[in-house]
Amino acid sequence: MIVMEFFKNKCNHDKFPVDKDTGYCPDCGELIENQWFIVRCGCCGVKHKAVIKNGQIVPVEKFCHNCGGKDFVVERVNKINFIDINYAVLVKTIIPCEHFEFTQSWAESKETSNYTRKLLQQFR
Repeated sequence: MIVMEFFKNKCNHDKFPVDKDTGYCPDCGELIENQWFIVRCGCCGVKHKAVIKNGQIVPVEKFCHNCGGKDFVVERVNKINFIDINYAVLVKTIIPCEHFEFTQSWAESKETSNYTRKLLQQFR
């Protein structure tokens, strides 16, 4: 059973539109949030092109072409501008949904009484 976990197809949410903030993936049905990130130099603040390597957002170049610094800051952007689209990285994250499972039942009444059916109280 553990071996089969490795061969499961994991959805990459490729068909989920880039221009939406949140929504449901048409392939797997998960609730997805698009998060945009920009990498800036820690010294001068110049934007750099970024990629995702091993689950981390890192700049393409190892040093700043403006000041030569090696420190970088990853900044989350709420709304992406068309100017920043060349520098931004998109991360599609799954928003966990809280599902509450409960059982409801109806009280059956006899046809001879004047009792109306009501939904019984739910206990958790």
